[in-house]
Amino acid sequence: MLEMLEKTVMTTIGVVAITQKKAEELVAEMKERFKLSEDEGKQMVDRIQAIANENKEKVREMAEAEVQKIVDRLGLVTREEFDRLVKRVQELESRSND
Repeated sequence: MLEMLEKTVMTTIGVVAITQKKAEELVAEMKERFKLSEDEGKQMVDRIQAIANENKEKVREMAEAEVQKIVDRLGLVTREEFDRLVKRVQELESRSND
């Protein structure tokens, strides 16, 4: 029963955006409504938070990958590449001034 409730909760509230407070409020409501014990409620909050944290990391990784694709497609250089080029230009300028 708890698994089915968790799935319903995850679908309803969107795991990525859930906060600890919101999870606790939701579980408190569900404890009352479905007569969950204190331990069952705590376990549910812990699982919701764990899933939310996992999903947050996945979203971050996906966003980084998409940004990298855009950077590559546009032909933009990274900060490291830019700094290396600046250093190279400075070296060449100092050679030409000698």
